[in-house]
Formats: sequence, C-alpha cells, structure tokens
Amino acid sequence: MQQNILPEGVQTPYYFYDTGLLDYTLDLVQQAALPCNYRVHYAVKANANPVLLRHISHRGLGADCVSGNEIRRALECGFAASDIVYAGVGKTDREIEYALRQGIYCFNCESLPEIEVIDGIAGRLGMKARIALRVNPNVDAHTHHYITTGIEENKFGIYLYDLRRVIAESLRLAHVELLGLHFHIGSQITDMTVFRGLCLRVNEILEGIRERGVNFSYINFGGGLGIDYQEPDEHPCADFKAYFNTFAEFFQPTPHLQVHFELGRSIVAQCGSLISTVLYVKEGKKRKFVVLDAGMNDLLRPALYQAYHKIENVTSRLPEEKYDVVGPVCESADCFGKDVTLPATRRGDMIAIRSCGAYGEAMASRYNLRDLAPAVYWASDQG
Repeated sequence: MQQNILPEGVQTPYYFYDTGLLDYTLDLVQQAALPCNYRVHYAVKANANPVLLRHISHRGLGADCVSGNEIRRALECGFAASDIVYAGVGKTDREIEYALRQGIYCFNCESLPEIEVIDGIAGRLGMKARIALRVNPNVDAHTHHYITTGIEENKFGIYLYDLRRVIAESLRLAHVELLGLHFHIGSQITDMTVFRGLCLRVNEILEGIRERGVNFSYINFGGGLGIDYQEPDEHPCADFKAYFNTFAEFFQPTPHLQVHFELGRSIVAQCGSLISTVLYVKEGKKRKFVVLDAGMNDLLRPALYQAYHKIENVTSRLPEEKYDVVGPVCESADCFGKDVTLPATRRGDMIAIRSCGAYGEAMASRYNLRDLAPAVYWASDQG
C-alpha cells in the first residue's frame, strides 16, 4: 500500500476502500462467469457498505442475503428483488413475510420445518414462494472449522439421508414452488480440488433425483472462493477463471438448468484495509508491543479464529524489528498479529491491516463503547 493514497486529516481508525480495485475485480468475475452463463450473486454478509453495494449492483450482480435487513439494504442500493436469494438457518416469520412481499427470487431453505412455515405464510398472503433446498453434501472444505459448513456435524442444510423425504414433502405443499438445490460448503477455499469434489457429489445427487422423476431448473453452488491474505499486492484478485472453469469441467448440468453462485469475500476482501495509528510502543521483557487505536471491535477475524492479515507500517522506513501488534480493547484476544516484522515503529506511525474488505466493517461492534470506524474511498487505476 502506497503512503500517498492515505488521505490527510482523517481520524483513525477507518476502513479504506479502493473502489478502482473493486470495479476491476467485478470485471474479472463477469468475464469468467459469462462463457457458461453463470449467475453470480454477491454475498451481502461479507460487507454491506452502501457505497460498495452500489458499485456491485450497478454491474448487474444479484444479492445473496441472510437477513431481512440485508434484503432491505440490497434493495436500497439498487439490487432488483428478482435477483435476490435469501438464505439462513433462522429466518423469522417477519423476515419471511417481508421477503415475500418484496418479490425476491428464491428462499434457500435449510429444513422441512422452515419450508412448512414459509408455505403457511405464503398461503396467508395469497402468494407462492419459490424455494431451493440447501443440501449438506458432506464435502469437507479443509478450512477453519468455524467457516466449514458442508459436513454432517454442521448446523447447516438438509442431510443427504433425509433429502428424498424433504423433496417429497415440499412437492406436496400448495404455496411453495421447489426450484432446485442450494449448496455452500465453506469459506476461504483456494484448493480447486475441493470444488471438483463438490461438483462430482452434486452430479450424483441430481442423477439420483432424476431417476425418481424430479427435474430441477435451479442449482446454486454458494461461494467459498478464497483470497491471498499473505500477499495482497501480488494477488489482488482471486482466481475466478480457475474457479468457474472447475464447475464448467466437472459439473454436468441438464438442459435449461440455471447455475448460480454466491461470492462475497473474493469480491470485496482485497479492496479494503483497516488504517490505524500507533498509540504506544510498549517494551516487554521478551516482546515489544505496538498498541494501535484500532481494536478487535473493528476487525474481529484475528480474535475470532486466529485469522492472518498482512500488517504494514506505511510511514516508517527504519530497520526492521519484530512486534506483537495489539489493540486497545480490554481483552487478551485483541491481538492482530504476533512476531510481526515491521520497520522500527514509533508513536504516531500509520499502520495498514490489509485484506479487510470482507468481514471487517460487516462484523464491527461498539464493544467497550468504542466508536464505529468510518469509511474512506479512493478509486485507483486498476487493470
């Protein structure tokens, strides 16, 4: 990150978004998805910042939402209701009714009890709800257990042994229209063999369903494509071409089957950084601590599951030393990195924590009654 793109006079901490990189990333997504006519929805949970959402909606992507408020935000930022899919294991009656009244494209449903509730609400409103069944395919994404969602020990989805029964019961309901199946096996997946395994499993599932006389028009593979947190400048964009080519090679769709995806992190993560100021450099017996004015309330991922983010001192050019980089929150977990190599760091230096465009601002809180960090935007010349 270049020092000259950091705006003067803005109080830290703040999220810094490069909208030029975001637009370039969206170009790559669309170019990679177009040959197979894949439909891409942006996963709003990754970052619901309105400025970023408007960039994404203006490029024609749909929205993947997991709450009623995400649906509302997506509509406010230009996404068409007919391009919104709604997922989540705990949709409330109020959220379901709101989504139905807005005319969203599809509910991705996680259980038969949920489908029955949607059927009842749709019947009361004199409507018919389009649904897809989220299937838990028992495919291990080989990622952190907090963000693995496609194996049987997870709370997500309908288990394979119960799928036939849920399909049969759904087809009997008068106020739902079963379009197809939905999958999402986890996040931060960079090994394409995992997605190949998902394709092969879905091929098997669909073949078994067709043998029973049921044909679907909709398959949603979710998202999960990872990014390079280690070297964000060397790899500012995920490998969308390899990702979509994997599905094109190994998934065997029937004619007239619409194939959808829900990408979040891979679209917005690299365009965002968390910018902070060094408050103190504290000398320990064996360690040196860089204490920032940004905390775990601004970026929860390192505290939540020991996630790595590259940390840069963008003002110092002194010889390098090692530090533990920590925040001001009254928790020992408020640590962004241990033994981080930085130029010799002093009070007042500016620190950039990279790859924060996904699950940074979106997961922020006011813990310790700290202020929410604002956002700053800059349009670089990418591509």
